[in-house]
Amino acid sequence: MERKKFIQTSGLSLLLAFVPGIANSKQWFAQTEPAGNLNPKIIKNKEGKVLNVIGDVQTHKLVGSETDNQIVEWVDDVEPGVGIPPHIHTKEDEIFRVIIGQVEIIVDGKSTVLEAGDTAFAPKNIPHSWKVVGTEKAKMITSAFPAGIELMFEELVGLPPGPPDFEKVAKICGNYGISFLKQ
Repeated sequence: MERKKFIQTSGLSLLLAFVPGIANSKQWFAQTEPAGNLNPKIIKNKEGKVLNVIGDVQTHKLVGSETDNQIVEWVDDVEPGVGIPPHIHTKEDEIFRVIIGQVEIIVDGKSTVLEAGDTAFAPKNIPHSWKVVGTEKAKMITSAFPAGIELMFEELVGLPPGPPDFEKVAKICGNYGISFLKQ
């Protein structure tokens, strides 16, 4: 069979094979159900569960139990000078979005000062840290995926008040796949 005739015949056969599916496609989409038991949620600015995690005041907006463990998201409201030392996550990636203030973030050895509207991505297994710089408080939206890290934050909140015992902090974080780097 000639090439041109073969292509014409094959194209017509494929079209005829897919016509019934195309005609019923509206029915296919109507039967699609969302995965898991996810429910829509709207969280206003002043809503969420507030945790003071060793000076990092976090308002948790979405947690794993609400997202089928796909993502957790919180708002950090942090004083100048407060930050997280260099560490590595083995389970989750993180996204940091600065809303107010200035946050110095170091990802894989590269330092950048993020300002309102700036975003940074810190993939798992890559060292990173952050610290509020300047003279004003910073507000930053942090997302981690998959979820689970919020359980670690709940444990850290349970530590006694006062300067944190770094060995206890490191042990709790280690239970969740997070390790601190020597400085």
